[in-house]
Amino acid sequence: MVWGAIAYHRRSQLLRIVGNLNSNRYIREVLQPEAVPFLQSLPGAVFQQDNARPHTARIVKSFFAAQQVQLLPWPACSPDMSPIEHVWDVIGRRLARDPRPVASADELWVGTGMTKLGDIATAACGRCCGRVEGCKTTTKKDLAF
Repeated sequence: MVWGAIAYHRRSQLLRIVGNLNSNRYIREVLQPEAVPFLQSLPGAVFQQDNARPHTARIVKSFFAAQQVQLLPWPACSPDMSPIEHVWDVIGRRLARDPRPVASADELWVGTGMTKLGDIATAACGRCCGRVEGCKTTTKKDLAF
C-alpha cells in the first residue's frame, strides 16, 4: 500500500506501507513522520481522510487533537469526494496509456504535475464544502487531502 497527501500547491512524500495498517502503525509510520509535519507546513490546513478503521480509532482521534490537527468531518461511503482517489485514478490511467516501465512509484507520484494536483484540489474543495456537514473551509488552499 502507498500513502500520499496533496494540498493545492504541495504534495507529501509517498510512503510505502507493507502489511496491515492498524491505528498504532498509522500514527507511527504515517502521521508522526509525514502527515503532521506536512499539515503544519500549511497554516490553517484542514485534513481530510476517509473512514477506514485506522483513521477513525480513538487513539488516532486523540493523536490529532494533541497535535491540533483540524479534521474535515467525512460522511460514510463517499469515495467520489475523496481527492486522493482522483490522483490515484490519474496515475492509473497514465500507466494504462503508457506501457513503458517506470523506475519507481515515486516517479509516478512526482510526475503527476502540480497543475493537475491543483485542479483536483480545487474541484474537491467545491465538492467537499458543498456536501460535508460543518465544512467552513472557504478557500482551496485550506484543505489537505
